[in-house]
Amino acid sequence: MLRVQKVKVDDIYVPTARKKTLHPETVRHLAEDILENGMKTPILVRNDGKRHILVEGLHRLEAAKWLGETEIDAYLVQAKRH
Repeated sequence: MLRVQKVKVDDIYVPTARKKTLHPETVRHLAEDILENGMKTPILVRNDGKRHILVEGLHRLEAAKWLGETEIDAYLVQAKRH
């Protein structure tokens, strides 16, 4: 069973290919929703032994950064690199 844990946003590596899918307008709308309703779904990260790598939740992560959050709720998953 997955458990939510707090992860520092600065400790999460976002692969370059994932960054290309970022839509700033989506981040802004999501940030507004998080302010009103809170973060509903934790992001997914995997650990490669050195750092946390984003698996899912780029827009949520960027919205948290935009809001000045230093930590974010995340599920640590075992995922293979694509």
